[in-house]
Amino acid sequence: MAGRTGSRWEKDAVRRVTRWALAAFGLAATAFPALAQTYPSRSIKFVVPFAAGSATDAVARIIGDHASKTLGQPIVVENVAGASGVVAAQNVARAEPDGHTILVTTNTTHGANQSLLKRVPYDAEKDFEPVTKLGTITLALIANPSVPAKSVAELVAYAKANPGKLSFGSGSSSSRIAGEMLKSRAGIDILHVPYRSNPQAVTDLLAGNIQLFFADISTTLPQVKAGAVTGLAVSTAKRSPLAPDLPTMAEAGVPGYDLAAWFAAFAPAKTPAPVVAKLHDALTAAVSDKATAEKLLTAGIEPEASSPEELRAFVTSEIAKWAEIVRAAGIEPQ
Repeated sequence: MAGRTGSRWEKDAVRRVTRWALAAFGLAATAFPALAQTYPSRSIKFVVPFAAGSATDAVARIIGDHASKTLGQPIVVENVAGASGVVAAQNVARAEPDGHTILVTTNTTHGANQSLLKRVPYDAEKDFEPVTKLGTITLALIANPSVPAKSVAELVAYAKANPGKLSFGSGSSSSRIAGEMLKSRAGIDILHVPYRSNPQAVTDLLAGNIQLFFADISTTLPQVKAGAVTGLAVSTAKRSPLAPDLPTMAEAGVPGYDLAAWFAAFAPAKTPAPVVAKLHDALTAAVSDKATAEKLLTAGIEPEASSPEELRAFVTSEIAKWAEIVRAAGIEPQ
């Protein structure tokens, strides 16, 4: 008798648990679409790991201006510069996963840091929900006019004749790696000087405190056009339509040289899929908008979008790619 009662009790318990689970599932199923409908419920913060005036800052502001109209809420850009983007990435990784705090970043935080730093206090793949790529950008090598070189070949010859005399600045991982690749592939000895952001490096280059700088076209090209610095080459395998007169590094005598930076948006891990989808649609609509795309191109940025899944796979491949670049350049993690 006791056994039959126990069996009946167990069956009733199973039924109750099953009903509870189905009810919970039903609530979740209805909650997610509702969440997408109410999102965003307040202003959205775009956290940028570089200073105002940087290419990443330009991307965030240009894209944010269009996306805010689509989403019906203001988008505020917060610049958290320094520490190779670590602080900014950490802030977003720890933020409430509700889609109101977004990291607009580059290959620095989600590609290069994993090899350049001994310890990265966030996981680029597990701590974020990929939203979409936003664009790519070519880097350009510029020199202070005091450097007696009008071409990369002349620069390499001068550097070899004066080892350790020249220095190059960097305010991002891309600019650092670009300079290190030049050192290793050309076999020259030039000193690396780190900065919190690329605009700061430009200021010191103009003042003659450093002689060389390798950074995004949006930062370097205005100085070239103004005649304030010497433009020597671009970092990609093909010439940039934004600077057609500048040869590629390969054309200039450094074979196999090919490097580009990219921009993308990430939400904190566990941000609900409907929220990510709504944010993705708004950001890709901005990238596809003709007027917005023209603004990006004017800033030296080539618009490019992706699905969240494509961005996730891309980050994995970029981490491996930058690890190989760092190894080839002989850079020790710091």
